[in-house]
Amino acid sequence: MSADLLQLGDRTFTSRLLLGTGKFSDAATMLRAVEASGAQIVTVALRRFNRERPSDDLFGPLSQMKGITLMPNTSGARDAAEAIRAAQIAREISGSPFIKVEIHPNPQHLLPDPIETLEAAKVLAAEGFFVMPYMPADPVLAKRLEDVGCASVMPLGAPIGSGQGLGTSEMLRIIIENSRVPVIVDAGLRSPSEAAAALELGCAAVLINSAVAAAEKPADMAAAFAQAVQAGRAAYRAGLMPRRAAANATSPLTSFLKPET
Repeated sequence: MSADLLQLGDRTFTSRLLLGTGKFSDAATMLRAVEASGAQIVTVALRRFNRERPSDDLFGPLSQMKGITLMPNTSGARDAAEAIRAAQIAREISGSPFIKVEIHPNPQHLLPDPIETLEAAKVLAAEGFFVMPYMPADPVLAKRLEDVGCASVMPLGAPIGSGQGLGTSEMLRIIIENSRVPVIVDAGLRSPSEAAAALELGCAAVLINSAVAAAEKPADMAAAFAQAVQAGRAAYRAGLMPRRAAANATSPLTSFLKPET
């Protein structure tokens, strides 16, 4: 196959697996998982940019890894104003133009606020950020976010950390069919097979965190997700066979079954 690159803003990437850095047992485990995943974009919360407390600092060790683009996220922001401020601080510290806009005011369900997300995305895109918004699987909102200049849209597959898989697949199909920017599934995936299914569906990439961090062997699971994403993308590019309502024989009956005359 010819080069198949993921275009985000003015950057290109060969990996279609993005990795989150929360929930790992320790920083060393997280770093091994990042390396095993082959991910080129890694997201980290602004609150983990803590140079004064090395035990709570992820920005320092991640920034030393070669081939990694940091995508700070605004996790913890309750509204657009907080998300915008967090993004500005994160860019000043990291120098990265990427920002994952993540606004979920209710800590019980952690579902993204569509109104505040759109408002923050509008402001940040105008300020030159490559905005990657975590959003409900809403086709109308996806177009609105695209229209204000987002580099991608990142609808959830299921609620954060739930491991419920691609529960929003039908809405994802509509978003993909109508999107002119990459569609990246963010949240809810549990297994590599679900990541492969997302890529087969036409998603440009997946962002995984809990499924790797909560695995018995995080680095091994990260490697498994990397393989699944590659397989899913290859299947999508190859073109899946159409679904049929009835059976269709692969080898029609031939004359060898007929009695001799």
